[in-house]
Amino acid sequence: MAFILGSGSPRRLDLLAQLGITPDAVRPPEIDETPAKGELPRAYCTRISREKVAAVEAGPDDIVLCADTTVALGRRILGKPADADEAARFLRSLSGRRHRVITAVAVRRGGRLWERDVVSQVKVKRLSEGEISAYLTTGDWQGKAGAYAIQGPAGAFVPWISGSFSAIVGLPLAETAVLLAAAGHSKFKGDT
Repeated sequence: MAFILGSGSPRRLDLLAQLGITPDAVRPPEIDETPAKGELPRAYCTRISREKVAAVEAGPDDIVLCADTTVALGRRILGKPADADEAARFLRSLSGRRHRVITAVAVRRGGRLWERDVVSQVKVKRLSEGEISAYLTTGDWQGKAGAYAIQGPAGAFVPWISGSFSAIVGLPLAETAVLLAAAGHSKFKGDT
């Protein structure tokens, strides 16, 4: 049995390391992550994590873990910005407001699927144009849903969260441990 992480995210690797887990392989799936017309953020996030886990090639006894993190402002999905202008628009829209960060996790072993999603609330302080410009120059917004990473420089913009910090970063550790245990990962059987 191999444990395969279906993600290219270094943050997810770091979070798994907190559980004492190192994947045997890292195989980020190539899927279309475009939201369907009218698709709500939570349903979108769950669908994407399912599609990711289904797209990863694995043996019948291998355990595959995939996740998707989505920033939602009301019914609007704020994905990974295409460029700095879009990142600035995202940050302006989040400024001074609360939003949701949804992380869906899917674990597959053979034909079985285990999944959970975690919804956290995040408040971003009111941001000045200078703060937005300075943040954009860091490049930390690139490849990040909603154009920010709470564990990076943008953490200074977040005075309050409710929910799971690790889920906001990209992988809810408590829920992931439960899913991996259900799938029979050896780390949770005591025989590592």
